[in-house]
Amino acid sequence: MADQTVAATPPTNLVEYTVSELAFALRRTVEEAYGLVRLRGEISGFKGQHSSGHCYFTLKDEGACIEAVIWKSTFQRLKFKPEQGLEVVVRGRVTTYPDRSKYQIVIDELEPAGAGALMALLEQRKKMLAAEGLFDEARKKKLPYLPRIVGVVTSPTGAVIRDI
Repeated sequence: MADQTVAATPPTNLVEYTVSELAFALRRTVEEAYGLVRLRGEISGFKGQHSSGHCYFTLKDEGACIEAVIWKSTFQRLKFKPEQGLEVVVRGRVTTYPDRSKYQIVIDELEPAGAGALMALLEQRKKMLAAEGLFDEARKKKLPYLPRIVGVVTSPTGAVIRDI
């Protein structure tokens, strides 16, 4: 019985932190331990760009999830835009948001998870457009044998300008 009393007494040499001190210490620890990482997961909760221009969503797999953010400047230069339900591989920095004690990944690169994912996305879009009737023969215009007007889209410094 005396042993239970001793075990229940808390140690007196514990370091005391403020909430802010602990939150920022955890942030430093996470950023130093993980820094830049590649992460594979499915995009969930994606609603497009926020009014600020940033994107917020969740990356998840069958066992866990992590909040993700893409800053406006990064989003504008992405070659591939995120979509709900798509499996992707991202590169970014793991950090915490101390005000809420939440950890997240700040993404600076995003790509579909393999060629199969890109083909699946293409097929999904084809089905969506077909459901809207955009591939119906009745909607197609017959091309003339000899076109009267040809449009060329190029940069002002492109070689095409000289070729034409």
